[in-house]
Amino acid sequence: MNKINRLLKRYAFLLLLPLTGCTLFDMELQKKYDYNPQTLDPNIHISARKFLEDRSYESPANRSDTVFKWMRKGLEYAEIDLAAYEKQGMTFMFLHNDAIRVWDAKTNKVTGGMWFDFPIITLVPGTETIATSRPATKWSDYPKADVRNYFLYLMLQGTYNFNNLRLTPVDAQTMLPPGTLATKSSLLGLLNGAKGFDQEGKMSLSILNNDDLAPLVINKLTKNRSGGYVTTNAIVHVYGATVFPYRPE
Repeated sequence: MNKINRLLKRYAFLLLLPLTGCTLFDMELQKKYDYNPQTLDPNIHISARKFLEDRSYESPANRSDTVFKWMRKGLEYAEIDLAAYEKQGMTFMFLHNDAIRVWDAKTNKVTGGMWFDFPIITLVPGTETIATSRPATKWSDYPKADVRNYFLYLMLQGTYNFNNLRLTPVDAQTMLPPGTLATKSSLLGLLNGAKGFDQEGKMSLSILNNDDLAPLVINKLTKNRSGGYVTTNAIVHVYGATVFPYRPE
């Protein structure tokens, strides 16, 4: 108790210093500031396809902003024409590179993203028991049909943005055909009751909370990295973590 009293006396002079001067310990006091909230224009004045291409191709003029590179490579592997991203009245979920593969340069290993969360597996013959498992290291580790269906799931029919979504989840129809099954070449094929993909081809969308900067959540699990981009033909939201292609039961 005596020690506490000594400390209080030692620093009590700080409370008595006048706060009307210009500086305190050579630091300027915060001036009165009138906050003027501003709403950023969500319109990016290009198509969803151009948004994807502009930020995925390396070029002499663009050496660093390639955050959709691995998404584009996946679309190319799946033989999905990028013209699909010019369709009107759609909502597209774009995948940041981190949503696909987080690369640890020190260990030269994939440590996150869907390649990590949906590892390549082999099963004990005649069972669904995993015999071996390893993270994917390239798109071609997966069957082309699985990759194609995964990207179809990220294309929504209709426009879904912060203005028409709420805390209560809304089910949106994707371009994935109902009844689509994932192969059991990866862990995805064992998830969602060993079906992998949502059997109605639907995605659940909701706003996390009432905060102004609340993220948009897919299937009550994956929060967007950024979102609300209004392109000339569609709405785009960007995700930086694994999107699981089925709604929670």
